[in-house]
Amino acid sequence: MQLFFAFVQFTSKNGGPQHLGVQLKEGGDIIAVSAVDSRIPNSLKKFLEGGDDLVKSAKRKDDIDLKAAVERIVAEGRSVIPAEDVHFLAPVMRMDKLACIGLNYSGHCEEQGVSPPESPVVFSKFPSNIIGPTDEIILPSISEKVDWEAELAIVIGKRCKTISDKEAEDCIFGFTIAQDITARDWQKSKRNGGQFLLGKGMDTFCPLGPAVVTKESISDINNLTVKTWVNGKLKQDGNTSELIFKPHEIVAYISQFMTLLPGDVILTGTPAGVGFTRKPPEFLKRGDVLETEIGNLGRLRNKVL
Repeated sequence: MQLFFAFVQFTSKNGGPQHLGVQLKEGGDIIAVSAVDSRIPNSLKKFLEGGDDLVKSAKRKDDIDLKAAVERIVAEGRSVIPAEDVHFLAPVMRMDKLACIGLNYSGHCEEQGVSPPESPVVFSKFPSNIIGPTDEIILPSISEKVDWEAELAIVIGKRCKTISDKEAEDCIFGFTIAQDITARDWQKSKRNGGQFLLGKGMDTFCPLGPAVVTKESISDINNLTVKTWVNGKLKQDGNTSELIFKPHEIVAYISQFMTLLPGDVILTGTPAGVGFTRKPPEFLKRGDVLETEIGNLGRLRNKVL
């Protein structure tokens, strides 16, 4: 296993077909694995659906050894593309579930004046909310209070249901970065009966990426910095050590209620520093640039329109 192993989805800057690629260092050149071997799917979701332990073997009908295939491609110097020459897509799309956890950082609870929950607070967004790591966030005309929430996102690697905390570790394939963009005037009001869905589920409200970093590539998932900048000004500066419910606990908990499938994504909550709790409150406006960084997982950079 490489010290760093991450999956990306991309096209050329001029468009064209989607490819599945691998990076062997953060922000590094891309090995276009699906372009070299047509047996390798061009999407991470389809790749994960091929079976377990997919970094070592795709376990497709021809039993492709992905690790060996990547090493061969690197050694031969084939299909290695500079990162600056591609357009990065969200690293996983069209998943079955896009779940979210609320109130999962102690600081975020404190800034709202609420007690930490006794069990995970689960809600959902939609796969169609997802945009890529450099795509534009579109402010809806029906909201004047659109806010940011930097979040570590779990990517499920295999089917799991009613599992223990220990078993959940094996169900996690990797991690990526998300922004849980939120219309506070729809979330924090009596509109829609007080439900989160409309405030969380508007178009472009889930920037995701730039890569899915395998769990083996991360030395300690519970000690990663979580940062958000708006127009270069630091707004959130947290750490995953503050998570109330850890990733494996979240996966195990949700699996008690529903079957998790390969490619499903779970946002794990945001640290302190969101806009609506500031004095005075701050919200995104057209022309803003929102940047999000978590540990060695990369960075999102999304312009607001």
